[in-house]
Amino acid sequence: MGSSPSSSLHPTFVAAFRSAADENGFITFEDFMAIALYHPGVGYYRRDKDRVGQRPGTDFFTASSLGPVFGELVLAAVLGDLEQRGQDPARFTFVEIGAESGRSILDKVPHPFAAIRPIAVAQSLDLQGPNVVFSNELFDAQPCARFVRSADGWNEIGVKLEADQLTETHRTVGAPSPDLPSNLPVGYHLDLPRRAAALTRTIAKPGWFGSFYAFDYGKSWAELTQACPQGTVRAYRSHQQSHDLLSFPGEQDLTCHVCWDWISRALTESGFETHSILSQEAFFVKKAANALAEIMAAEAGGMTPRKAGLLQLLHPSALGQKFQVLTAWRKES
Repeated sequence: MGSSPSSSLHPTFVAAFRSAADENGFITFEDFMAIALYHPGVGYYRRDKDRVGQRPGTDFFTASSLGPVFGELVLAAVLGDLEQRGQDPARFTFVEIGAESGRSILDKVPHPFAAIRPIAVAQSLDLQGPNVVFSNELFDAQPCARFVRSADGWNEIGVKLEADQLTETHRTVGAPSPDLPSNLPVGYHLDLPRRAAALTRTIAKPGWFGSFYAFDYGKSWAELTQACPQGTVRAYRSHQQSHDLLSFPGEQDLTCHVCWDWISRALTESGFETHSILSQEAFFVKKAANALAEIMAAEAGGMTPRKAGLLQLLHPSALGQKFQVLTAWRKES
């Protein structure tokens, strides 16, 4: 998993790490990830920098990096769903949670909503009334707990700061947990996105009604426990994927696949009707077919940036199959 010399660590990070550590200097990977991503002083998502895009200095790109075409397709899908439900979009606020630098995917897209409300990391999630709540790669950026199966049971993966290095360490899990199946083989890594499910419950608190759209990458519970023996946590820096999770804390992105079953359950428990989870490609083909046809007709003359962006969004080898879309609806009380 790598190590990081303490001389390269920001003093604020070191102080936060030591404050969170137990008497043995151990913190869980989940707590390490929370500090590395969200600590107010040194967290990756708290830094004033461009993270998303293809410009020098960025670390990854998402669908929102491809220009207004992503917003156009999302808008078409949302309006189609509202129309099917007999809802007037002019009643609704489009809420984008996890928006970068206060920007929304609809900033350059004409729309009929009452308002657009981008919510950045650490801003209040107080939602009231009719809303269309949208997120893109929000849940995969939530801290997760990491475990590995040993001959004697499950060990939780943690981090220590020793001899001027961050190192991976393990501790035995005491009480049995339903999240840690007993039938997995020795060496199986299981990364549990518990905070993503907790964030879903926070977003879904009573007080608002309307649509919920989560664009993200994730797995079913069956896939996480049967098809991911090395876990799903990855690091991204300068557009390079890495398994070196401990280096560059606060300077690289850390992600974990969401568990779609947990997200769906959290929504259902909060009064939502959860719909099937589709690949991004299938979602747009099903929900925004007319908009797709109009874009392709308008860009038929050649490979324009707009058309290239569209192909990136849909192609199975690009973003079309990598990402999934979960939609849900909660009716007005």
